Amino acid sequence: MRTAEIKRKTGETDISLSLNLDGSGKGEINTGCGFLDHMLSLFKKHGSFDLTVNAKGDTYVDYHHTVEDIGISLGQAFKSALGDKAGIVRYGDTTLPMDEALILTAVDISGRGFFVQDINITSNKVGDFDTELVNEILIAFSYNAGITLHVRQIAGSNAHHIIEGIFKSLARTLKKAVAIDPTLGGEIPSTKGVL
Repeated sequence: MRTAEIKRKTGETDISLSLNLDGSGKGEINTGCGFLDHMLSLFKKHGSFDLTVNAKGDTYVDYHHTVEDIGISLGQAFKSALGDKAGIVRYGDTTLPMDEALILTAVDISGRGFFVQDINITSNKVGDFDTELVNEILIAFSYNAGITLHVRQIAGSNAHHIIEGIFKSLARTLKKAVAIDPTLGGEIPSTKGVL
């Protein structure tokens, strides 16, 4: 079973997260931020990941610490669940339409965390969620997972649609990349022999 459980407690947040890469999109999301709950629910459904997140944070300040620490925890969970990465496809990409928005994501599960984005969200908020936090969760996730992640907004004007497209596209891309490639015979997909 490719699973992981992460507990992260700081002076700002208290997070409990469980992940099953080979799930069916089940689990409960409780972050204290309705919009983030929605995005992570889409993420688990479209990636077919069983994901449970329970987070308490200093949301009386804002959502920054909670969002960033969930990104850290989710990245650590992916890294742990993937183990030595033997037999995985490793690469994935998805171009996903969400009404007027069109989002491209691409990943390399390389062991080297890196994040590159070309996103233009013109609204500062969706509900009470600061849209600049999309970058924060993606940075925290990619660096802690050891995943190279590229996100490109090809089209889009509605902030909700753009962000939803990002989470759905990323989920589908990761689903492809973490899948087991039966042609590899359990080998690590790198000439180095390690990822």
